[in-house]
Amino acid sequence: MKHQILFGAREINFTLSYSERSSLTIKVHPAMVVEVLAPIGTDQVKVYTKVRSKALWILKQIEYFRSFKPGTLSRRFINGETHLYLGRQYRLKIVPDTTDQIKVYRGQLFIFSSDTSKPALELQLDQWYKERAKIVFGEIVEEVLPKFKKYKVHQPVINIRKMSQRWGSCTPSGKIILNTEIIKAPKGCIEYVIVHELCHLVHHNHSKLFLNLLNRLLPDWKKWKDRLEYLMC
Repeated sequence: MKHQILFGAREINFTLSYSERSSLTIKVHPAMVVEVLAPIGTDQVKVYTKVRSKALWILKQIEYFRSFKPGTLSRRFINGETHLYLGRQYRLKIVPDTTDQIKVYRGQLFIFSSDTSKPALELQLDQWYKERAKIVFGEIVEEVLPKFKKYKVHQPVINIRKMSQRWGSCTPSGKIILNTEIIKAPKGCIEYVIVHELCHLVHHNHSKLFLNLLNRLLPDWKKWKDRLEYLMC
C-alpha cells in the first residue's frame, strides 16, 4: 500500500507492509523506492512518526542513488553532456586536436580528436573504455585473487567485450568474460562481478555452496549488485 508524508516542501512516498517481525524497518532501494516494513498491529501514526523522524536520512539515500543514475537520453556527443567512468559522471569536453587521446580531469572528460563527428567520437570513447577496462579489471583481479588461493584458483584467462545481457560469465574451460560496460560503474561493482565469476571457478552453478563462498569472500555483494543493476539498466 502506498503512503506519503510531507517533509518541508519535499514529498516522501513509501510502501507499507505488515508481517510477523519484531521491529519497524525502513529501506531505501537503489531504484529510489522507500519501503517500510512494520510488525503486524503497528499503529499507522507510529509508522508515520518513524518515517518523519528518518526523513533526512531517507532523502539523503534517495539523492545518493540518484547521483548514480545516468540520463536516459541517447548520447549526442556534445560539450557538457555527461558520461560515466568508474561510477562518476564526467562532463564531456570535445577538443579538435590531432593527438586523438582521452583524459579525465577535474570532473571533465576531454576527447582530443581530429574527427569530431559523432560516430568518430563514439568509436574513440568506446576504445578508450576498453583500454581502461583492461587495466582496471586486471588490477582488481590481482587484488582479489589471493582470496582464492586456498581454493586452488590460479590466474584466469580474462576476455573483455561488450555483452548485451550479462555483466560477466565463466566458460566451462575456466575463461572469464567481462562486460566492457562495467568500467562505467564504481570499483565495488566491478569487484563484485569479478569475485562472482571467480567463485564460479570453484562452484560452477548458483548453488548454496556458491552463495556461501560469495558471502564469505564479499559479504556486501548484494549492495554492489543492486547498485550495478540500477546504474547500468
